[in-house]
Amino acid sequence: MITCAIEQVPHPSLPPLAMPRAGTGRRTLAVGVIGPGRVGSALLEQLRAAQPRLARDHALELKLCGVVASKRMWLDCDDAELNGRHGGAQIWRPNDLDAFAAHVHGNDDRHALLVDCSASDAVATHYPRWLAAGLHVVTPNKLAGSGPLERWQAIRAACTGGARFRYEATVCAGLPVVQTLRDLLDTGDELLGIEGMFSGTLAWLCNRHDGSQPFSALLREAHALGYTEPDPREDLSGLDVARKLVILAREAGWPLSLEQVAVESLVPPALAALPPDEFMRRLDELDPPLAAKLATARAEGGVLRHVARLDRHGRASVRLAVLPATHAFAHSRLTDNVVQFTTRRYCDNPLQVQGPGAGPEVTAAGVFADLLRIAESLGVQA
Repeated sequence: MITCAIEQVPHPSLPPLAMPRAGTGRRTLAVGVIGPGRVGSALLEQLRAAQPRLARDHALELKLCGVVASKRMWLDCDDAELNGRHGGAQIWRPNDLDAFAAHVHGNDDRHALLVDCSASDAVATHYPRWLAAGLHVVTPNKLAGSGPLERWQAIRAACTGGARFRYEATVCAGLPVVQTLRDLLDTGDELLGIEGMFSGTLAWLCNRHDGSQPFSALLREAHALGYTEPDPREDLSGLDVARKLVILAREAGWPLSLEQVAVESLVPPALAALPPDEFMRRLDELDPPLAAKLATARAEGGVLRHVARLDRHGRASVRLAVLPATHAFAHSRLTDNVVQFTTRRYCDNPLQVQGPGAGPEVTAAGVFADLLRIAESLGVQA
């Protein structure tokens, strides 16, 4: 294995990054990607395809400096063509996140950014140190924004030195949900409540669950189509939706923790602890309670939808709800995510964001958009 030196640089605070002036020259951003799974690989493809256009139209060079997988990493100092073949590179090193971050950071005061597509809590624990060192961080990893409140506060505090932390793709993939909320608040609006359908999987199941076939049959179909997680209980538990609600609450300055969200799981206690294969064999046990919920909705002239809510008093819930047929969520399309913000300005008619909220391509696009927003704010390289 060929090696090259990686200087273990200290973690100095960087000065605030200057806004560029139009036409003043080239900007370069060193990029490191953690987690080349479905989303990470899609992002790498998007970065590769966009390079010529960004260089031509925006005088922006995105320099891929390294990729980290679960047990190994590839660096551009080992393979100059890393951006073209990271998955098949023959030269690799054992995984070392500190050494990786130091390599991407460099020792030449360059602008540097880490993208964490790992969905790992262990990786998220590094964010405060990376940000304090002047490394920007972009992620679709929900565990940072919805994990321990103390860590979230440390992440935000670490940004005061000029580094930026963006996480649009943690909520509804590529939809501009976090950015919309941030724009509302930055322009002086006041958040009064959030209501949303944050799970494309559960949206699809609710839209299709009309009594013509058992819920278990629909779940098996969704699983076969790849709409659910490998273990569908991750979708049915509502925990992933609760994380997204916590992220939005914290963006609005509300110190909500995951434990404070009242989550109604669709998985009966008797099925919750089973091995995945046995759970799949016993899916029929989901049918009676879901059929009863559908009957209740029809008796009330409404529809079933999986809804997350946060009210002005900070009360948060995630559950299968009966909504009136006139509700905006009653007319959602298949796997669409829908988020409504009720604010002081948008009180009688909430502001709504709707569209595809899942899938590696759209999630990677949300990450890429965050990366470009940071790049747009960078100073020009000499």
